[in-house]
Amino acid sequence: METFLIKALQLILSLSILVIVHEFGHFIFARIFKVRVEKFYLFFDPWFALFRYKPKNSETEYGVGWLPLGGYCKISGMIDESMDKEAMAQPPKPYEFRSKPAGQRLLIMIGGVVFNFLLALFIYSMILFHWGDTYLPLKNMKMGMDYSETFHNIGFQDGDILLKADTTTLDRFGEDCLRSVIEANNVTVLREGKEVVIPIPDDLMQRLLRDKKGFAALRFPMIVKNLPDSLSSAALAGVHPGDSILSVNNEITPTFTDAVIALNKHRGQEIQLGISRAGVHDTLAMQVDSLGKIGVMVVSPTEMYDLVTINYNFFQSFPAGIEKGVRTLTGYMNDMKYVFTKEGASSLGGFGAIGSLFPATWDWEIFWERTAWLSVILAFMNIIPIPALDGGHVMFLLYEVITRRKPSDKFLEYAQMAGMAFLFALLLYANGNDIVRYFFQ
Repeated sequence: METFLIKALQLILSLSILVIVHEFGHFIFARIFKVRVEKFYLFFDPWFALFRYKPKNSETEYGVGWLPLGGYCKISGMIDESMDKEAMAQPPKPYEFRSKPAGQRLLIMIGGVVFNFLLALFIYSMILFHWGDTYLPLKNMKMGMDYSETFHNIGFQDGDILLKADTTTLDRFGEDCLRSVIEANNVTVLREGKEVVIPIPDDLMQRLLRDKKGFAALRFPMIVKNLPDSLSSAALAGVHPGDSILSVNNEITPTFTDAVIALNKHRGQEIQLGISRAGVHDTLAMQVDSLGKIGVMVVSPTEMYDLVTINYNFFQSFPAGIEKGVRTLTGYMNDMKYVFTKEGASSLGGFGAIGSLFPATWDWEIFWERTAWLSVILAFMNIIPIPALDGGHVMFLLYEVITRRKPSDKFLEYAQMAGMAFLFALLLYANGNDIVRYFFQ
């Protein structure tokens, strides 16, 4: 329960920041062009609000709704999710959105997207300034990686060290690395000291989405860091910090993953644990508990392999942050083509999937990293030309600019309703996928 609450709190805080910044983008451009903003709300407020405040001599009511599905900025004279048909039936007033030139209305509509993307660039810059950029180079992963069944099926073997995707050198493990592998014709790996070229099929991403097995995990030995409980099975059997786990009941376990799998096979049983201590091999008898644990903490791969850290001063952080934000955006745009496949649609997720991005313990670096990433995604998703999204309004405004003909209010009302119905159905589908994955997979 505590883990759920920590993840939920991070999700709500992150989305609240993004929604406020997004709506402020609309708000500030509206005020620049002297368009009245009637409401500025975090979350939605059907029937009632948790908090509302209207400053003296202000045209805008500020508030917090009770339904945490986003937020809104109600702009006078605009057909939006409020569907205020009564106001739209009145003659246009000078302070209304519909009375302004198309160019001004266009800037008001893209304001939210622009502010979300600028926020992402700023957060990325400040992350690099405060924490730097620390990563584990692929070439330093001496034992390579353990690959999923999907990648085994196309020729990868556990222990392969990634070298190149076509002619591009692969430097670090992550989303960019996976994209490079998927889009390559051939991938070169180092296997037992020799370079091996693996052909990549055109439908690798579809296979990955269908199989839901993932890409790869870092391969490293299981070395004991410490024994938190002096009465644990391992401690009583004589395991010491620095011991390497070599086998479980004579089953060779060269990696941490192998050892975990082997221990899980013997839950609640007594085993013979093969270890290496200062180059000397030994076997110790001990009990595995019902969870497959023996009571040890292990050395993480970041402690046993050489990391690289790039530090940035304040001024250097901004171009680096911008580069990272642009790379994140272009990568996500490239991934969108897979959403329109059968496999991609089944992989869509809702609030559960987004919440799972955050760790079970609070970590400010990870929190801001995830918030920046979500800010990029929110900016991109909002500019998609679907009625009810900013991109839908932009699409109709561009039509007006090009043809010099404004779509009728009735048409815009119907388009808004159709867009809202589509988005509501998509919301149900994505969150339904979360429920199916949680209970049935």
